[in-house]
Amino acid sequence: MAFRRSKRLYGCCTCMNKWLKLLVSLLLPLMVGFTASNFTETGEGSWYRSIQKPEWNPPNWVFAPVWTLLYVLMGIALYLVWKLNPSRQRNFAMGFWAGQMVLNFLWSFIFFRQEEIGWAQVEITALWLSIFFTILAFAKISKLSAWLLVPYISWVSFAAILNFAIWQLNK
Repeated sequence: MAFRRSKRLYGCCTCMNKWLKLLVSLLLPLMVGFTASNFTETGEGSWYRSIQKPEWNPPNWVFAPVWTLLYVLMGIALYLVWKLNPSRQRNFAMGFWAGQMVLNFLWSFIFFRQEEIGWAQVEITALWLSIFFTILAFAKISKLSAWLLVPYISWVSFAAILNFAIWQLNK
């Protein structure tokens, strides 16, 4: 009887552990995005409003919902990898994920706070490469987690082209 109770309790803890991992996996990228958004001033009188942008630049209201969706997808992808049995390969993939999140945060800081469009171009290239290697690492252990990052690398590809166009227009 005691064995049966402890097994049930362990099963419950395992379930709770999965829910906690899911919550942390979702909160991490959302917190990074929220923190980075504090640097993203695009309103009246902002530096961003004063620079030249290509005519195909999306309206400002598009960015928040797109990034929110992408951060949720990043979180789910992380969770799918994190819930797997611990292994060197899993930890390596999660390390890539963490690295690309740092680069994700830094782009907003460099572009908006430092107003360094050229350096932001260098940084977004490093971000793109980091996402690419994260996708490769995730694909080895969870195909779904890798596919969940495809919209992210697609959007960052567009953002890199946009960053380059803005850089060229404001040299």
